[in-house]
Amino acid sequence: MPRSTNAVASRNRRKKVLKQTKGYFGRRKNVYTVAVNSLEKGLQYAYRDRRKKKGNFRALWIQRINAGVRQYDMSYSEFIGKINKKGIALNRKTLADLAMNHPDAFKAIVEKVK
Repeated sequence: MPRSTNAVASRNRRKKVLKQTKGYFGRRKNVYTVAVNSLEKGLQYAYRDRRKKKGNFRALWIQRINAGVRQYDMSYSEFIGKINKKGIALNRKTLADLAMNHPDAFKAIVEKVK
């Protein structure tokens, strides 16, 4: 019995990879073996960085809160400690937004915490 290959499925599999690597530089976009390697690496980075993004944003919020709180002679850690002790349930994302865009509201929170 002759060996049979499923050329349709193989071609579709390769086309799927090459379609995903569209826009890559050089042979990464049109040579299948190179494209597979660069695509796998790119997907690994994407998976890792979706998680890393959350930490990056938290760090950004902390910097913004710290900058906002320093105007009122307080440190970030001091502020967070006092805000938790008072039982004010605002997360860092909200506090950072208030510090950036609504300084009057942020000042009111700082005064309440002091």
